[in-house]
Amino acid sequence: MAQINFSSRVGVWWTSDTWSIRDVRARAREIEELGYGSLFYGEAFGKESFTQAGALLGATERLVVGTGIANIHARDASAAESGSRTLSALYPGRFVLGLGVSHGPLVEHHAGTYAKPLATMREYLRRMDEMPEQVEPGAQRPARLLAALGPKMIELSGTAGDGAHPYLVTPEQTARTRELLGPDKWVVSEQAVALTTDRETGLRRAHQHLHMYSQLPNYRKSWLRQGFDESDLVIGGSDKLAEHMVAIGDAEAIAAHVRRHLDAGADHVVIQVLGDNSADDPLPALREIAPALGL
Repeated sequence: MAQINFSSRVGVWWTSDTWSIRDVRARAREIEELGYGSLFYGEAFGKESFTQAGALLGATERLVVGTGIANIHARDASAAESGSRTLSALYPGRFVLGLGVSHGPLVEHHAGTYAKPLATMREYLRRMDEMPEQVEPGAQRPARLLAALGPKMIELSGTAGDGAHPYLVTPEQTARTRELLGPDKWVVSEQAVALTTDRETGLRRAHQHLHMYSQLPNYRKSWLRQGFDESDLVIGGSDKLAEHMVAIGDAEAIAAHVRRHLDAGADHVVIQVLGDNSADDPLPALREIAPALGL
């Protein structure tokens, strides 16, 4: 299993596209000081993944930085492989390359072609593996995790990658991912959280969070596989879906939900703090949650 030097079993997932990179770097340093073991972030419409990874790795000393995920339609396989090897050479064990096929509506909006996600990912990984050793000679390539929701992509994440990065899943789905991958691959699960004891506030944040995802076929299919039904797949999700996808409550309740993923087989869990809007600062909540996680 490729090396990842997590300093703790819980990290952070935060897409900071509306923030200046200098402010993001400052918050990454505090996230590290609070005891969180990683900082993962998405790639859709904002910052470029590899540039951001280098900026965050350079600003911290122990924090693992992960792309969650780097969109394979945003760069060709050789660029992804050479860039990731360089980051791994500079920061051994601290960079995780999360890769994903993204979503048809998003890819096609940017004039890309979205076809046969499994075959596309398999071919992309094959071309990455063909890069010669002379690109960063002697450097260990970073751990590769796939955004894997369905069983076939999960299987590919084990045979052609180093594990999976499940997103918007229940602890039960984390357990299924672990079962499919076996004991020797990484499972890094994302968990959205709403730090509030007011259920209505928590549900409002959860529904806002799910609004876009509930319109994407990949997530809708994933939720059906996880045991939800069509009545849960309204725009923004049903209350049932919202309460299963988002941990709502005080710091202790959130920590308990995170432990369910760890008990289900996750090696590492990254928490995504939901505020009243996507530009909210996650640090106040992260400060409050850290002691409950034993960080």
